Amino acid sequence: MSSLSTSTLASTPVIGRKKRDVAYLVSLGFLIVVVAAALLAPWVAPYAANAVDFTAIWQAPGAAHLLGTDQVGQDLFSRLIHGARESLLGPLALLALATVFGVTIGTVAAWNGGWIDVLLARITDVMFAFPGLLFVVLVIAVFGKGPATAIVALALAYAPVIAKFARSLALAEMARPYVDAYRVQGVGGFFLCVRYIIPNLTPPLLGYLVVLFGEGLMSLATLSFLGFGAQPPSSEWGLMVQEGQSGIIQGHIWPTLVPGAAIAAVVVAVNVVGVRLSDRLNSRFER
Repeated sequence: MSSLSTSTLASTPVIGRKKRDVAYLVSLGFLIVVVAAALLAPWVAPYAANAVDFTAIWQAPGAAHLLGTDQVGQDLFSRLIHGARESLLGPLALLALATVFGVTIGTVAAWNGGWIDVLLARITDVMFAFPGLLFVVLVIAVFGKGPATAIVALALAYAPVIAKFARSLALAEMARPYVDAYRVQGVGGFFLCVRYIIPNLTPPLLGYLVVLFGEGLMSLATLSFLGFGAQPPSSEWGLMVQEGQSGIIQGHIWPTLVPGAAIAAVVVAVNVVGVRLSDRLNSRFER
């Protein structure tokens, strides 16, 4: 009985690890397919993104339209593929901007310490206390709605999160012996940060950003749904959900379900891949 229980307990972590590996591989394969479809959209989509066919309004999925059509007869499958490019590039752009702001703030705070660190910490705390969506809406109210404004506004909202994470990484990196060795040799702080410290922060930061990608995609889709982000005739997924709302009352759920399911599937897949990637990169960073 004891040996049986021991073998069962020993096999449990192995089974769990195999399930996680399967989930990771399936998620990674799905993301590769989505990215490939976005890049090859003009060649793989059966119809143009904005091709209107009033004889095919509200059609259910079938041979002619794999995922059905919307309120003006546009093919949902084609719009989904074409919209993947904008839906994926938006989060990449906002995370790139947020990373530039956040890593700069975090590294400067960690390197200088003292009152500079305290000042930057208070500024990020104030931004944390301010509701992110409300901040974004205020920025859009000042500069006007559109995808570019939404990306910049969200980048500013995400920057404090990345700044705090970058600061903690930079503090750990600055405690390493090579930093003191270069300081003794007279290497300047700016060169040392740009040449050594920030590049060494890249592995764990990259894993963290992959996890944030899903949240960024959801945030941009939310702004487009509210009318602040992408504007017609864009086929961005959040905007597609908003445009398909009118069909729900009439029993046509596909124009809303298709892009909504695409957003959910990509977010889940990115989170699964991001957590695994973050674990691997963090383990290398700690070594």
